Amino acid sequence: MSFTTSLRTRTRDCVLLLLLAATWPVHAAQEYLLTSGDTLHVSVFKNPDLTLDVQVTAAGTIRYPLIGAVLLRGLSVSAAEAKIAKMLKDQGFVNDPQVSILVTQALGNLVSVIGEVNHAGRYSIETAGGHVSGMIASAGGIAVTGGDSAIVTGSRSGAPFRRQIDLVKMSQEAGAAEDIELSGGDTIFVNRAPVFYIYGQVQKPGQYRLESNMTVIQALALGGGVTGKGTTRGILLHRRDANGKVREAGAGLDDDVRDQDVIYVKESLF
Repeated sequence: MSFTTSLRTRTRDCVLLLLLAATWPVHAAQEYLLTSGDTLHVSVFKNPDLTLDVQVTAAGTIRYPLIGAVLLRGLSVSAAEAKIAKMLKDQGFVNDPQVSILVTQALGNLVSVIGEVNHAGRYSIETAGGHVSGMIASAGGIAVTGGDSAIVTGSRSGAPFRRQIDLVKMSQEAGAAEDIELSGGDTIFVNRAPVFYIYGQVQKPGQYRLESNMTVIQALALGGGVTGKGTTRGILLHRRDANGKVREAGAGLDDDVRDQDVIYVKESLF
């Protein structure tokens, strides 16, 4: 694969990813469950002294006037309203309390996008459409240094959740299964693209992105080819072994190139 072809392919995939994010159905509405860190505005009709702006603690509670600590984590907004109203009534403070809760900041509805993206941060599920493609688009897309895969971690039904996503496949028409639905508190980590290094008698020595199934001859092409003083015979490849030690070996033009490989092109003796 030439560098130009690789660039065109990557550009096409990025365009498809953005189109997919724009056309995916809006995330199905689900009743939000309160969680630690949420900020709430609580009020009671005709009882201004009971108006309160408060944050749900790490223990999942708030402290409310007259009734003290109230456990709200895991409750829907309507269930939390009913719980506070019942406590106010049962303890004889308000005869017929009409409690209203407004979630002013919903931390449980955010997903963290980190790694090789243009704008890492935390983004709302609703705003991004609820799927991986929309969330990455909200983070400004994949950076130039980004790879072709991402890892989604979080929890589902109380159990740890981890899924590796093939971003190239997801950007294609048949890859919708990779564009999984997200849950509040998930984290998307976009991996770094693998790279290799080439130096010696090549036109453009330096670091380059490693494409899938790349061979030494393709790596040489990215480096601008061998100079007039160089030779394709006796190319040296420096690669780390399983113990992390760099080993030097001869390389043929059809040999595979791996992440972090260093290719050295010798000067011709003739």
